[in-house]
Amino acid sequence: MADVQLNGLRKIYGGARGAHVAVHNIDLHVADGEFVVLVGPSGCGKSTILRMIAGLEAISEGELSIGGLRVNDVPPGERDIAMVFQTYALYPHMTVYDNLAFALRLRGLPPAEVQSRVQAAAAAMHIEALLPRRPKALSGGERQRVALGRALVREPKVFLFDEPLSNLDARLRVQMRREIARLHRELRATMIYVTHDQVEAMTLGDRIVVLRDGRVQQVDVPSVLYNTPQNVFVAGFIGSPAMNIITGEIVAVADGLVFRRGADVTIPVPASWRALLTPRVGQPVVLGIRPEHLELAPAAQSPGNGRAHLAIRVDLVEHLGNEAILHGSDEGLEITARLGPTALPEAGTRAAFVATTEHLHFFDAATQARVQ
Repeated sequence: MADVQLNGLRKIYGGARGAHVAVHNIDLHVADGEFVVLVGPSGCGKSTILRMIAGLEAISEGELSIGGLRVNDVPPGERDIAMVFQTYALYPHMTVYDNLAFALRLRGLPPAEVQSRVQAAAAAMHIEALLPRRPKALSGGERQRVALGRALVREPKVFLFDEPLSNLDARLRVQMRREIARLHRELRATMIYVTHDQVEAMTLGDRIVVLRDGRVQQVDVPSVLYNTPQNVFVAGFIGSPAMNIITGEIVAVADGLVFRRGADVTIPVPASWRALLTPRVGQPVVLGIRPEHLELAPAAQSPGNGRAHLAIRVDLVEHLGNEAILHGSDEGLEITARLGPTALPEAGTRAAFVATTEHLHFFDAATQARVQ
């Protein structure tokens, strides 16, 4: 296996007058054996970065190395990588066995080694019974297992995954996530995985690279991204349901500071944030609080005792069995709360929420960066 190093990687489309920069100066080191996920909304540049690593897109500026060797000008077939695509990209006229064996035969491997590798990959992906079939006789999940097996059989230095599960239904996606995680655990291979699904990113990645408009927003382990987002975009993108984002101002009161938005949001600033927020008294700031850190309170609940107080109109209650997701709004403010399944307010009524302030996040209103 090998590490992957990106230094100042850029991708520019078009000429000098109509140039569009799709990827801006990406610096990233993927360690040998690491599973790194590139995540972000459509158009953020994640697939473009993956294709540059694979050699399917030319690098406009910067350097790319695999295993310590510069590969900017190395053809895709000589980079010793294997790529799994969203569309499976199986040869329809070949059996599963031949799809798995094709790349090995092109490399001129002896028939006995080809058979050994194909059987081993089929066993690893639990597709031995599918080897005589053609792709049209397979389900979507079976085709994706074959695509994974075709990458596995090559024993590459680096595995690349371009949204490989997006065509599967929810249940199959969970199953295939387990298979990919198992493969990484057993092979300890270097894997780079692209997805727009932050749940996939959080469950699979050793580290996650959050991208927006071709720029890296934050790189870290899942727990740090979730608990310490470095800007409003990361705060709102990582987590499902998304973090509540509220713009208000810091106000000085007799016993400290509060965050306030109109008459319906009053949140005491905890001691851990006071030193950072005292210089911002009277200034706008952005508050972030996750849905699971809100609880229903009596409508007459007043702020105090370190509790945050928010009052809104209930728009929708999603009953999910073991929990409920409540959506509410008030004069441009939108709030989502993850609650227990009982004693829920009805849509159209008003409700108040409280939350312990230890879970609050504050961001600069102008730069959108975390206050620190």
